[in-house]
Amino acid sequence: MTDTMLQAPPAAQPMVPPTRTRSMDERGKWWRFVLILVITAIVIIPIVAVGYLSLRPGLGSSATGPTLENFATVFSQTHIDYWLENSLGVTIVTVVVAVGVAAPAGYVLSRVRNRLVSGYSLVLFIVQSLPVVTAVIPLFILFSKLNLVDNLGGVTIVYVGSTLSVATWMLAAYYDSIPISLEEAAWMDGCSLFGGFLRVVLRNALPGILSTAIFCFLLAWNDYLIAVVFLRSELNYTLPVGLETFFQQNATNWGLVMAVAVIMMLPPVILFAALNKYFSVGGIGGALAGR
Repeated sequence: MTDTMLQAPPAAQPMVPPTRTRSMDERGKWWRFVLILVITAIVIIPIVAVGYLSLRPGLGSSATGPTLENFATVFSQTHIDYWLENSLGVTIVTVVVAVGVAAPAGYVLSRVRNRLVSGYSLVLFIVQSLPVVTAVIPLFILFSKLNLVDNLGGVTIVYVGSTLSVATWMLAAYYDSIPISLEEAAWMDGCSLFGGFLRVVLRNALPGILSTAIFCFLLAWNDYLIAVVFLRSELNYTLPVGLETFFQQNATNWGLVMAVAVIMMLPPVILFAALNKYFSVGGIGGALAGR
């Protein structure tokens, strides 16, 4: 007899009923759905509470149901229009300058490998790890000599400096995910180094650029510490500092506070809703197919 005839037949593997496997999969899906539902509720409930409290009648109001009196009072009796304009102007300038500088700087960190660039990268890492409060007082003393205190330009400079290092790191990390072979193909077709950066890298890095821009936007939009230190005039306040003026020592009109909070939440929500369609995952996954 040959060796193949003497070998014992393989042991039969236990069969799992298809119905049992299907029920286990469905049970796992339900647990994941419940977990996501709970997390979503935890995040959304405070937002819904803010919106609800902003529509409640204020002190001395004759309204009995949901009303917009708090918003009317805020716009008629405060300088919230100036605060909103100041916040939007400072934030937009911060985003444009920070992303505009961080885009080529992140490209250098991603593509160039030498001691100088590595040292620059280490300095950025150290700078972004330091808390902002450590630099506020020295900057205040310096800016007071340059007449940049109580000035929106001075606040914008601080915002750009505080977001630039993080923005550079974020874009450098996203550039690392873009194959350098795409740039080499563009160079072989006659494209310059800068042209390859503009036509290949930036075009494929759009989701990373938008993520960085949103991060810089939220950092500047929600800042309170820097603004409260550098801004003194009420007409120069940004929204976070203006919101503080509604808190009084003995009593607080929470309807007005929540109305301002809703106004603060609207620009980030609109920004996310407008840019959501431009985010994609795996957009360059098949760029090198067949190579």
